[in-house]
Amino acid sequence: MTGGGSLAVNTSASAPLAVRMRPRTLDELVGQPQLRAPGSPLRQLIDDQRSLSLLLWGPPGTGKTTIASIVSRQTSRRFVEISAVTAGVKEVRAAIDGARSELVRGGQETVLFVDEVHRFSKAQQDALLPGVENRWVTLVAATTENPFFSVISPLLSRSLLLRLESLTDEDVLRVVEQALVDERGLAGRFTLEQDAAEHLVRLAGGDARRSLTYLEAAAGAAAGRGSDVIDLETAETAVDTAAVRYDRQGDQHYDVTSAFIKSVRGSDADAAMHYLARMIEAGEDPRFIARRLVILASEDIGLADPTALPTAVAAAQAVQLIGMPEAGLNLAQATIALATAPKSNAVTTALFSAQADVRAGKVGPVPAHLRDAHYAGAKKLGHGSTYTYSHDAPFGIAEQQYAPDVVADARYYQPKEIGAEAALKERWERVRRIIRGGGRS
Repeated sequence: MTGGGSLAVNTSASAPLAVRMRPRTLDELVGQPQLRAPGSPLRQLIDDQRSLSLLLWGPPGTGKTTIASIVSRQTSRRFVEISAVTAGVKEVRAAIDGARSELVRGGQETVLFVDEVHRFSKAQQDALLPGVENRWVTLVAATTENPFFSVISPLLSRSLLLRLESLTDEDVLRVVEQALVDERGLAGRFTLEQDAAEHLVRLAGGDARRSLTYLEAAAGAAAGRGSDVIDLETAETAVDTAAVRYDRQGDQHYDVTSAFIKSVRGSDADAAMHYLARMIEAGEDPRFIARRLVILASEDIGLADPTALPTAVAAAQAVQLIGMPEAGLNLAQATIALATAPKSNAVTTALFSAQADVRAGKVGPVPAHLRDAHYAGAKKLGHGSTYTYSHDAPFGIAEQQYAPDVVADARYYQPKEIGAEAALKERWERVRRIIRGGGRS
């Protein structure tokens, strides 16, 4: 536990570049326009000195610690920091008691910053409640995990939840360019070539702190070579990662994505993993990859493996919950599961065939016995009068016409004898014969 403005910007030349370049005011913060807007809770806390407890939720490198630093510099309050990694209940209570004593003496209010609050146990989070509830402290807590799962409800309900979004490539590039010229940073001593800048931004993956760490390493490598130019080769050497030739808005994006999907469809798990790795290393949006897997699960696997869709959806949810780089494991698991799953496009052809008939005008009236019979006068119109309740029939399946006359004999869903769909094919053929009256199949 530390106090007295421990997050103040360290401008010492020996401090890491990411620390030296930490924004000093809210206006210097890159990205997060929703938090910097006039009248926003963060503005009220800093500019109006209001007592608001905040819970900052967002991926690494989006500004959570920076915001705490700005609060410590721009408010007249005493500042105390606790790390959930090292502090226990004793330290939490000591911080709360110290803040209360300060108020009783007529001293300053206290801002308590808790980093990685999701690492606190329930007992440790409970220890924060009296201070927050009685406003002995203004809590600013940071978490990279979904607080609805990792923060206790009483603490969540007593704090304003602020969601921080991943920085865009443009945001990260602004951070890098500012660090190149700022006196606190590299002070114009180096020139960063465009392809090297794109490489560093891509590797940063929306993490401003990481981009500055990479830039500092690249500048060190250039200096070691006696050069004031940071080119692509220097950047690659400095971060030990070769530049992936990949343009998220160009041909590479579409070509690699296409190869990825076709490899999964073709059941080549190794090739699929190669293309997945290329996309991840190039900084492709993991949500985009997850969406493609969810689509493929129904388009190319369908009911041949009914677990494919839940697997893909779970991976997509994990991407939202966990974020990169850890969520890469979830994408890899889903990719391998879908690549090795039995394949069937029967769901796809069923939908496309049905849509083709509808577009061709085959949209006859709904059979009278299937129409809504709950409103007054419906029975007189014959609605539902001859409807057979399926649960009253043997096996829960009644012989009955469901489709309009114009498509009464249509066969849209035609299961394949692959994977779990093979058993479904046999059952569906029996069911269809019963529904359509034995001879009509």
